[in-house]
Amino acid sequence: MTPATRQTIFTASGISKSFPGAQALSAVDFDLREGEVHALVGENGAGKSTLTHIIAGVETPDSGRMQLYQQWYQPDGRADAEAHGIRMVMQELHLIANLSVAENIFIEKLPSRFGIVDYNKLNRTAREIMTQVGLEDVDPGVPVRFLGVGQQQMVEIAAGLSRRCRILALDEPTASLTDREIELLFAQIKKLKAEGVGIIYISHRIEEVMRIADRVTVLRDGKVISTNPTSELSVSDIIRMMVGRDLEHEQLRRAGSVGQVALRVVGLTAGDKVKNVSFEVHRGQILGVAGLMGSGRTETMRALFGADRADSGEIYLYGASKPVKIRKPRDAVRNGIAFLTEDRKEQGLFLPLPVRMNISLTRLRDVSRLGWINTSEERSVAGRYVDTLAVRCSSAEQRVSELSGGNQQKVVIAKWIYRNCDILIFDEPTRGIDVGAKFEIYRMLADLAEKGKAIIVVSSDLKELMAICDRIIVMSAGRLAATFDRGEWSQEGSRSAGVQKIMSAAFSGYVTA
Repeated sequence: MTPATRQTIFTASGISKSFPGAQALSAVDFDLREGEVHALVGENGAGKSTLTHIIAGVETPDSGRMQLYQQWYQPDGRADAEAHGIRMVMQELHLIANLSVAENIFIEKLPSRFGIVDYNKLNRTAREIMTQVGLEDVDPGVPVRFLGVGQQQMVEIAAGLSRRCRILALDEPTASLTDREIELLFAQIKKLKAEGVGIIYISHRIEEVMRIADRVTVLRDGKVISTNPTSELSVSDIIRMMVGRDLEHEQLRRAGSVGQVALRVVGLTAGDKVKNVSFEVHRGQILGVAGLMGSGRTETMRALFGADRADSGEIYLYGASKPVKIRKPRDAVRNGIAFLTEDRKEQGLFLPLPVRMNISLTRLRDVSRLGWINTSEERSVAGRYVDTLAVRCSSAEQRVSELSGGNQQKVVIAKWIYRNCDILIFDEPTRGIDVGAKFEIYRMLADLAEKGKAIIVVSSDLKELMAICDRIIVMSAGRLAATFDRGEWSQEGSRSAGVQKIMSAAFSGYVTA
């Protein structure tokens, strides 16, 4: 059966939705066929997540109609949508931190005997699902709070895949995943397609969309720009429709002058996650940190920042001969080190507070007098960064919880830029951010480096690191496995060889001789 002849299982007509100060969707038409992947793409705030939230019963449209299998469909909440066979794996994690991996996967239907949870059966069944998505090395009984964001995302996906459904919506499912986890997810999607499940797929990774989607709908400013078979589109076509301009030839990183060593780490060790790691980064340099999920990338940065306790190791700043003591994040910030966490929702933002307060909180003294916040000064500061980073919000008074995931990420970045630290650590800075905004972030990082800042970027996207970094270090099984300079991958003909070398280093700690 060809994609064009598959039965239409869902139709949305004239869907509109507004939030305070913003029109999220305007007369949107969308349909989904059985056994197809229909991708939704667009910049942050274009309306992708809002549309899927309406389909999944999380939001109610202001106007428009929906049909499911030729029957009128108007879900009364998410549970009602799930009862109709529509499930959604959201971009923001919705796990219960103190429950185990297995309990989170089967939270709606825990196996029991005589009213008591059968944990042997629960863990055994969970392990089968976990193996399918690459979590075979994770104990199903461990609380999810002990997992990294990438692993938590895989648990969320495993929960979505564990329940039978007719429509599955995946919102940025690969944002924190490595290539191996992505391949496992794609294998599961292929299996669901063969079973006739319709899949709505949201992703900012256009190459990924081109590979997996049968059709693509492009949204911009809450309106449908086009819906086409993927075979009729190119990457540049999609990007042009998304952002209204051509980004293909924009230069990401220019060779610049490198200053003194800003940060030198010697023998950093933290439990079994970080083992004797040493590296340095100079002023004016962007240092990338690559590696597989669980390789120790994030753990190294957290130990450096004082968020996790280091067992041993020394940290030297700005060419000093004596190490500094960083026991808490407060110590790091006082020494000019900023850390943009990969988990913006739990660790990077105060979601109920407005944009202006989230941006100013790293330098409250500069927007206050005699202990009182100068609200007008705070608005002025926030407005400047909202404009610079193109944060889509109704005003600096809008609550951060009301922003899209990508715009929330921009607020976190604005907070640390305002702090004006000399050493900036960005852990997955473009997670959940659209392609147009990614280029804005890349240019911002380059500008900061040109101003003499020392930048560290941790990313699961190797292409991203190769595009913006001057040097890349590779973590594997908690150790620093290799270091690569830009010339080893940027010269003509050397890119594929560079990728192979970096990936070999990433796997090296997991291969026994």
